[in-house]
Amino acid sequence: MMDFPPTTLRDLRVSYDLDSLTEDSAPAEPYALFNAWLQDALKHHLPEPNAMTLATLGQDGGPSARTVLLKGFDEQGFHFFTNYDSRKGHEIAADARASAVFLWTQRHHQVSIRGTITKLPRGEAESYFAARPRGHQIGAWVSEQSRVIPGREWLEQRQIEMEQRFADQDIPCPPHWGGYALKPTEIEFWQGRVSRLHDRLRYTKIDSGWTLERLSP
Repeated sequence: MMDFPPTTLRDLRVSYDLDSLTEDSAPAEPYALFNAWLQDALKHHLPEPNAMTLATLGQDGGPSARTVLLKGFDEQGFHFFTNYDSRKGHEIAADARASAVFLWTQRHHQVSIRGTITKLPRGEAESYFAARPRGHQIGAWVSEQSRVIPGREWLEQRQIEMEQRFADQDIPCPPHWGGYALKPTEIEFWQGRVSRLHDRLRYTKIDSGWTLERLSP
């Protein structure tokens, strides 16, 4: 195990002094605020601004997390696409409860989401798949996601086979590939502030809309 010098991590200090987040400035529903922060990340050319850490319940009862890419959001929830036969696909099928985190470090913003996941309509998956680069389409057919494979050569051989299979034709959306939506029951917005007295506002879904509460940092 590698030991860091005592001063290495202590010196990683950030002054969170870019902005504030107050109840008066927050909109009545969370999607507008999420969109504003996402657009802010895009405007400042942050790397992978749509990357979200998605946590599900592992089939062994333990937590399971990975990073996926947000591809849209609406009243259905936060959309992403993946292999249904992957580890996360099997975990979602067994227990639809999940959480996700967006972290835009340079802007001192974090968004945490809790909710449940449902599959998107097949037509949406097919439309999105058709718009992907051809290499990405081939990759969706090549990869048996999350399964143990003999080595890199196995992937490369599968790629050759799929390129031959779909030569000179459109590549259809695989039956094992599609979209999900994480429909939130809670969304928390974290705004970094000076002296670690951060702003934390939490939206909670109720029948008539959303409630808004401030949490202690």
